[in-house]
Amino acid sequence: MRLTGKEDLRVRRTLESIRRSFEQLLIEKDYEDITVTELAERAMINKKTFYAYYDSLDALLMEIQNELSEEFAERTKNYSYKDIDKLTREFYLFSEEKGPYYEKITCTDSIIRNRMIRNVTKTADRGYSELKQFSAYEQNLIRTYANSATLSIYKQWIEDGKKVPVERAIELTTIMINSGMKQIIKSR
Repeated sequence: MRLTGKEDLRVRRTLESIRRSFEQLLIEKDYEDITVTELAERAMINKKTFYAYYDSLDALLMEIQNELSEEFAERTKNYSYKDIDKLTREFYLFSEEKGPYYEKITCTDSIIRNRMIRNVTKTADRGYSELKQFSAYEQNLIRTYANSATLSIYKQWIEDGKKVPVERAIELTTIMINSGMKQIIKSR
């Protein structure tokens, strides 16, 4: 349930506690291992209270993913694939701002990551003009390349414990992605 700011203080505190507890649990364990009972205990609410706001943990996760996707799309709304360097930079910086729970969502090979990728792609795709020269199926392949390559490099950076400074990780990712994207766009 998204907060509008008009809710009763108790409702806001309850929802914030649910979100905060869920984010902590995501950092500590795999999504598939989190239960409503455990979340309710951590948030110091009963299960009925949780279900008053969400149908399931999936509903809570989807709400978080949608909010993150919308926020990233808003942040990058003026960029196109020609700005792959700016898009890559924003992705890394956005991820750094959101912290460990976002890293977990982004880097975990699971249903969480797959949903997030679909949400971000769907929300952020603005029909970039440079892709209009390609068929819909070719556009899917190009988007998959850009998303998968960026996420794979980012994931490796996280798994390696961020041993390379973020600015260098952005630079390397941009060079690799840009080289491929420029060749794809030039091919037409």
